[in-house]
Amino acid sequence: MDGVLSRAPEAGLFSIPGARFGTAPLPARQLDPGMGLAVARRTVFRPEDGEDLGRVADRVAAGNMALLGAAADPAERARLRNAIATGALITSGRHLQHGDAGQPGRNMEVFTNCSTANASFTLFYLLLNGSGVGRAYDDELVAVDWGQAPRLLLRLDPTHADWPRTRADLHRFGSEFGLLPWGTALEDLTEAQEAELRAWIAREFVGDAAGLPPGALRHEVADSREGWAKAVELLESLSFEGAAGRTLLLDFSPIRPRGAPIAGMQGRPASGPLSLMRAFVNLRQHVIEPARHRAPGDEALAPWEQALLVDHHLSVEVQVGGARRAARMATKSWRDPGILRFICAKSEGGLWTANNSVMVDAEFWEGVRAARSGSADPLHRHALAVFDEATCCAYINGEPGFINGDRLEDARTGSAWRKPVHTDGRDVRSARYAADLAVPLLAELSRRARTARFPVTTNPCGEITLHVTGGYCVIADFSPLFACPADLSEVTPGLVPDDLAAEWDARVEDAVRLGVRFLMRANTMDALYAEEVRRTNRMGIGPTGLHEWAWMRWGLGFDDLLDEARSAPFWAMLGRLSAAAKDEGRAYAAQMGLEAPVTITTVKPAGTTSKLFGLTEGAHLPARRQYLRWVQFRGTRDGTGDWADDSDPLLTDYESRGYPVRALRSFPGMSVVGFPTLPLIQRLGIGERLVTAPEASPEDQYRWLALLERHWIGAERGNQVSYTLKILTDRHDLEAFRTILLEHQPRIRCCAILPSRPDHALGYEYLPEEEVPLGRFAGLVEGISDPALHEAIDLAHLQCASGVCPI
Repeated sequence: MDGVLSRAPEAGLFSIPGARFGTAPLPARQLDPGMGLAVARRTVFRPEDGEDLGRVADRVAAGNMALLGAAADPAERARLRNAIATGALITSGRHLQHGDAGQPGRNMEVFTNCSTANASFTLFYLLLNGSGVGRAYDDELVAVDWGQAPRLLLRLDPTHADWPRTRADLHRFGSEFGLLPWGTALEDLTEAQEAELRAWIAREFVGDAAGLPPGALRHEVADSREGWAKAVELLESLSFEGAAGRTLLLDFSPIRPRGAPIAGMQGRPASGPLSLMRAFVNLRQHVIEPARHRAPGDEALAPWEQALLVDHHLSVEVQVGGARRAARMATKSWRDPGILRFICAKSEGGLWTANNSVMVDAEFWEGVRAARSGSADPLHRHALAVFDEATCCAYINGEPGFINGDRLEDARTGSAWRKPVHTDGRDVRSARYAADLAVPLLAELSRRARTARFPVTTNPCGEITLHVTGGYCVIADFSPLFACPADLSEVTPGLVPDDLAAEWDARVEDAVRLGVRFLMRANTMDALYAEEVRRTNRMGIGPTGLHEWAWMRWGLGFDDLLDEARSAPFWAMLGRLSAAAKDEGRAYAAQMGLEAPVTITTVKPAGTTSKLFGLTEGAHLPARRQYLRWVQFRGTRDGTGDWADDSDPLLTDYESRGYPVRALRSFPGMSVVGFPTLPLIQRLGIGERLVTAPEASPEDQYRWLALLERHWIGAERGNQVSYTLKILTDRHDLEAFRTILLEHQPRIRCCAILPSRPDHALGYEYLPEEEVPLGRFAGLVEGISDPALHEAIDLAHLQCASGVCPI
């Protein structure tokens, strides 16, 4: 395929000559039994789709092509559908969940995985839409002192369905608002505690708004994502203005009751007004009032820390219809005086809603080395103090990480970071939401960003680079393994006939090109950051299931891939695909009259999409040879031990079939289900050639990342590779951990480091993958009543492959 685009008036606008995915409907790929199907049922499938990927592909392709209106090419829609249905182009979970014929009338935020924000109200709005949000908390980028907020009053009409009335209501209310001792059961609730709860509600939740002081503002919180965000915008804007002498009453009575369906989330249940009210109670109690009484010069609760706390308390209440929790990245410059407080904020302050990283640069790494060699320079000593504190905290708790900020802003993007300053609010304006009260705040933040040392940060998983004042990147996965035109069971790894190999390679490239076009059309949607989207046209397409592809197409294992001479065909093909993606991006942008995309290639974590098929996730090695994969579902048990009425019914289903299920303490209202998982790569016959993440050395994994950055990300129009490298603390002590970081981290763009012990969560309640010995794994599988799981996991075959074949 030569990649030249052409107009075809008889077929519509923008067709691809010689496309490899035909227009006749191809059979839908079967999802991985157990975990794959569970993830699809939780986040992708709609009841009317009949749990079939083909039906999902139909609606996703229809919705995306509908963005072109009458100019859409039916043939490209058919090819796009086939690429998605076969798994060759998986898009992202957001598109699989929301994509349908109504897409042109929806806002881009719902389809955007990655974003940034520089104000709490924009961050909250993006989280409510399900976007993962990054925010930089550098001193120079924070302009609000929440100690200047007005006196805050909260109201809920006593006739509202969620007003606590019964004893059970009071118990739940007291537990969720932290007003009862941890673990207080309903039967242990005393009359005195009931009375205290009723008194607290009467005092804190104004039932009658009469008697407000002169000049008080009263604002009704609308029952929508936009309404919730506007309430935060009002409070944040007044704080910026210095309205400490005024009174603000927020009335939450218009918000629908808990459990009511959310149409825009496929009928998933709403969290109700009390959830949002709890956020404002926490803002008042833990941020506004303490900041109001903060002594001048006090290091604690400086504006950056206030913003960090505000964003945390708002994020806690983002439940998105029970389908997703908030996802955030929090970064701070290593030069800031408060950086040591930031480093400890998560472990000591319980701020669990964000991934925290220290933003560093070449001068930081040079300073650390110089100080370790005896330099007394104050900046060098500061760099070493930051490095020592961050690595000590990370070694124990897994965070914070390091992001090479100077590698985010370089010649690859040129003027992309020199974003214009707008004073009219146009850079935060869509058909659904327009900033008005906060326009002066946004203009000030934009002016600060123009001279900031780090004008860029990343999304929560680190693979996307975005301006600190706000931006998006729409992303998608392609799976080169599933572009194979033949049944994989009939393919001998590394011995692919030339004609099949040529067709396979061409279909992989076609999936990449279709994916780039898919993402660019998404960039034409109505968006809060429409101005920035027009300016940068950012996107990120990346591979998943790389190890399966390398094995089946070329017979290469991980060790082979690190030998560039032996694996030259693999890396050459990856380079060809990178060039094809960028070629398609430039050409399609020109035909659509858009800016050429600032970024095109990336490697995202691919957690949801890879789990659908049992693939290795993004660039990651297989986590284990066999393991339990824990997946979160909304739900908790009531006082009788049964699942509460608003719990996901899938919990009852999985528990009844024998899957391990347990409630979480650190994520209230959530539970996890353990799915016995045998990675697809194990089922492809790789045997002893398999290398898992714990078996690969840190040095080899850094080498792998460097190769991916060179061959796939490229020297221009590339984002980053999202990768979590686990350092086993039973093999590497703290000093060895520091040595590894100093040697390798400065040489790549981004890599998350997670020190861990086998089956030990290092302060976390659980880790996503739990290694399970073969015997226990077999027992778990045999104890589960699920024929599809047994069909996928042939225990006799697995035991033979492991050298313990039963007689």
